[in-house]
Amino acid sequence: MARPKGTKYIETPELLWEYFKLYVEKERNNPMYKVEYVGKDGNQVNTPLQVPITFEGFECYLWDADIISDLSQYSANTEGRYTDYQTIITRIRNNCFVQNFKGASVGLFNANIIAKKLGLIERSEVKANIDGQIFKGINLDVSGDDSPKEDSKTS
Repeated sequence: MARPKGTKYIETPELLWEYFKLYVEKERNNPMYKVEYVGKDGNQVNTPLQVPITFEGFECYLWDADIISDLSQYSANTEGRYTDYQTIITRIRNNCFVQNFKGASVGLFNANIIAKKLGLIERSEVKANIDGQIFKGINLDVSGDDSPKEDSKTS
């Protein structure tokens, strides 16, 4: 049966926050494992690893629980219907950011991957302009003709 028009899949912002707390607890209780073989006999050791908390992971959790498949309307406040949810959505996103940032800072998560995910990549732009002679007797011609040109002064 379809949901009645005007109703929300997640009835209150407080319920959305409770779902997020359940997601975080689920991730804490279900770590991923790093498999290592140690010692001269190569004994298998399974080391539990903390899992990064992400907004996308939270959406997957809600979908797997048959609650809702996508929070984009809540995030975008479609037609102003989700204004009450904006504070909680921001709080959830901030929690995800902080947990990922802290985890990367202490080496728990791969810093490069987390930096890209969080949009923290530092970019440098290097421009080089080469004019004139590169080697004595050879001019740089950027016209598209790849053959070296002899300098008329040295011929």
